[in-house]
Amino acid sequence: MNTINFIPAYAEIFVTVAACAILLVDMFLSDAKRSLTYVLSLLTLAGAAVFSYQAYAAGGTVYTFNNMFVLDAMANLLKLFTYLSMGITLVYARQYATDRGMLSGNLGGEFYVLALFSMLGQMVMISGNNFLSIYLGLELMSLSLYALVALRRDHAVSTEAAMKYFILGALASGMLLYGISMLYGATGSLDLQKVAQAAYAGAIKPTILVFGIVFLVAGLAFKLGVVPFHMWVPDVYQGAPTAVTLLLGGAPKLAAFAICIRLLVEGLMPLALHWQQMLVVLAVLSLAIGNLTAIAQSNLKRMLAYSTIAQMGFVLLGLASGVVGISNANAVDAYGSAMFYAITYVLTTLASFGLIMLLARAGFEADELADFKGLSKRNPWFALMMTVVMFSLAGIPPLVGFWSKLAVLQAVVNTQQVWLAVLAVLFSLIGAFYYLRVVKCIWFDEPADQNAIGVPGDMRFVLSINGLGLLVLGLFPGPLLNACSAAIARMLSA
Repeated sequence: MNTINFIPAYAEIFVTVAACAILLVDMFLSDAKRSLTYVLSLLTLAGAAVFSYQAYAAGGTVYTFNNMFVLDAMANLLKLFTYLSMGITLVYARQYATDRGMLSGNLGGEFYVLALFSMLGQMVMISGNNFLSIYLGLELMSLSLYALVALRRDHAVSTEAAMKYFILGALASGMLLYGISMLYGATGSLDLQKVAQAAYAGAIKPTILVFGIVFLVAGLAFKLGVVPFHMWVPDVYQGAPTAVTLLLGGAPKLAAFAICIRLLVEGLMPLALHWQQMLVVLAVLSLAIGNLTAIAQSNLKRMLAYSTIAQMGFVLLGLASGVVGISNANAVDAYGSAMFYAITYVLTTLASFGLIMLLARAGFEADELADFKGLSKRNPWFALMMTVVMFSLAGIPPLVGFWSKLAVLQAVVNTQQVWLAVLAVLFSLIGAFYYLRVVKCIWFDEPADQNAIGVPGDMRFVLSINGLGLLVLGLFPGPLLNACSAAIARMLSA
């Protein structure tokens, strides 16, 4: 192999070496010096961001490792937001994890190291150009997350959540592998481009391909957490430590979106009429069950879990709107809107769980709706930030959640499926109820706890920027939306 083959993967190589080095350094640190692991982890994210930004600025599409790895505009943009979301997650989680002994004693800095390895898996998924490399990245991410959910071994609920996540995750991986094996058997290749060429040639019995797609979509649906493969989402979100819930609900959604694009759009575009119909069914079910079930929840983490299911329904609507008949003229707008939605949703969910961790303290989880009563009297600024987050999730202008929903709905209308757009709007109106209920508790209910809220300086700063960022992106959505559409256009034309 020439040295140049490694250049597109410099970010992945850097994260791998840095994570291993941090693991070794952390072995010799006392609990009092554990902050060094935290700083080194953030520096690792910054270093990886430099490599990815340089590649993004240079433009172009590069394939390496026998066409198993691709570095294109979409990969670089998603990786940059993956680093950002992981960095925000680590800042929010530090005090929470310290208070619960997750960064001391026998555990040490494993939280940071496992988070970096899960991110490495996401990076491989985003740049995977082969069924095998995508699956390896998926398993690296999943195994790290399984361990993180079970990190609090003294906590029965976390252990139960980890077992559910592991068992159902293994089932989903089996479905995905079975679908891949059928596609490999039909096309004779694991390379996405060769699979697409074989499908375009029309020499393969479509029945075999369709069966493969069914299992493939089922596996992808589990990773996105959409109905009817959503069983793990509310239980794991509620049972896992909130810091780990944030890890689950943040950056992995970007990687899941990326593999949907890689597998379905790049690898199986000739069969779009088949998988689009499946995605529409999954999207409608997710919007309905996610929004309706969230209304009955009193636990905020569980409510946000069902909210995630509904929000991923919108992402699927964007993915299902790229091809109209046999024309893919709508592809750039549709997939660009889905990518924009995924990125803005991740930024919003980071702020929501960050505010939950803000109220939490040692021995107390602030994950019930009642815990947010009267927040405006205890800390008006963060009450305003939580209001911004809830309004953005509900899709209320001028926040970014409104523009992300509008972009997806425009893509759906362009497919002449106006009924689908109307249905999405109706379920969004239903969903607005439980978001506004949180706002009502914050501003109009009396607080049960009158104590002041202590916030670490770094968390206060990042959480404020995170919340204000949702407003700024809502006022100026064009640059990010255009960047997403341009990345998709360059990816499709490569």
